[in-house]
Amino acid sequence: MALTRRDFLASAAAASSVSAAPSARPNILLLFPDELRHDFTEPSPSIPVRTPVVKRLAEEGVRFTRAITPAPLCAPARACLASGREYDNCGVASNQYNYPLDQRTFYQLLRKSGYHVMGCGKFDLHKPELDWGLDGKRLIHDWGFSDGIDNEGKSDGTAAYKRNGKPMGPFLAYLEKLGLAREHVADYERRKGHDQVFPTPLTDEAYGDNWIARNAISLLDAAPKDSPWYLQVNFNGPHPPWDITRAMEKRWRGTKFPGPDRGDQFTPDVHDQIRQNYAAMIENIDRRCGEIIDKVKARGELDKTLIVFSSDHGEMLGDRNLWGKLHPFHASVGVPLVVRGLDVRKGVTCGNTVSTVDLPATFLDWAGVERPGTMDSRSLRDFLTKSNASLRDNVLAGMGEWRQVNQGRYKYIRGWGKEPMLYDLVNDPTETENLVTTKPKVAAEMSRLLPAVRPARG
Repeated sequence: MALTRRDFLASAAAASSVSAAPSARPNILLLFPDELRHDFTEPSPSIPVRTPVVKRLAEEGVRFTRAITPAPLCAPARACLASGREYDNCGVASNQYNYPLDQRTFYQLLRKSGYHVMGCGKFDLHKPELDWGLDGKRLIHDWGFSDGIDNEGKSDGTAAYKRNGKPMGPFLAYLEKLGLAREHVADYERRKGHDQVFPTPLTDEAYGDNWIARNAISLLDAAPKDSPWYLQVNFNGPHPPWDITRAMEKRWRGTKFPGPDRGDQFTPDVHDQIRQNYAAMIENIDRRCGEIIDKVKARGELDKTLIVFSSDHGEMLGDRNLWGKLHPFHASVGVPLVVRGLDVRKGVTCGNTVSTVDLPATFLDWAGVERPGTMDSRSLRDFLTKSNASLRDNVLAGMGEWRQVNQGRYKYIRGWGKEPMLYDLVNDPTETENLVTTKPKVAAEMSRLLPAVRPARG
């Protein structure tokens, strides 16, 4: 499998030396892991993670070092992406809400315009139901896809299996055919804490993200050649639990990582092992991304495909003794964002705060589809292709009762804790010192940029 990744690294380097005229109707490939924080991809100055495919994409395109999600939780983040709307407008306040089927998606707009719209992996647009259909196609067409496979998230699939005594989605159905479903569910039952880092009983062939990548390649194999396509690949990892195969574990045990920022819940060795597992999942996803890009190249379409790598939200990973998402700090809201292909500038690194809510308008822009006025999303295309273009002044994020606004140097948070928070992102990138009392004018100005907290919609 490593050969295919090396094939992509070599082919991407060769392609970069040829300036191909961008197609008027390009293909679009969105590679979208789950819970991948901003600093766990290459190039990373302090984290020894290995992601050569993502690194090459960054070298061949634009890399945003301070990209954030509009909502650091699976279902709301993916609803913001599908709708192109900010958290307060996306119709999904938490994981307890389904995506409103009467709310338009950019997938529908692309399909209506003539795109063959494909997707696979964990969409989380009907998260509370725990029913994906054994073929993963139950709501695919309603959301706007021409073809696809919607599968269970890591814990959701096992929860549905336990509740019903049988698979309720395509991944557990696949494991059932292999005789591995019950063993997989039992393995998840044993993982009750973040320090559970033992390997999964699954083989590399049966491992979830590898299965998702094969589905993506099968979708590309079946995609028509006479129309542009969109493909979104929603990997399940590196979302916890930290289950990795024995082969993945072997590559990482003994690697030393920086410990959590202000986090001491476990011993340094345990924190190391957790981060080793997290990095192993990310390296595996990087490898699968290379295989998918190789398939695009084999179709003769690499030079007319826009490739985007990002994630739905981050992961605290023990920073501040916090885990998971939901939090307003950058480890939770921060995600990688790399864009490569077509007429995108090459080798550009941008430190401005941007939001993944702007991806839908960017895709519609390149596809020649008018952005609806109901969308909050704004196209990044000018910035990606022109050196003199600008970005949004204010970038929002929210979850539950808290809201934040990022404006250049400063980040302001309201609704988390007893008092608002103001951080100087230039001098204090890890958000250590709250300046709300020492810079009251800045805090007041930024507070006015925040929307009022609205009742949950859904």
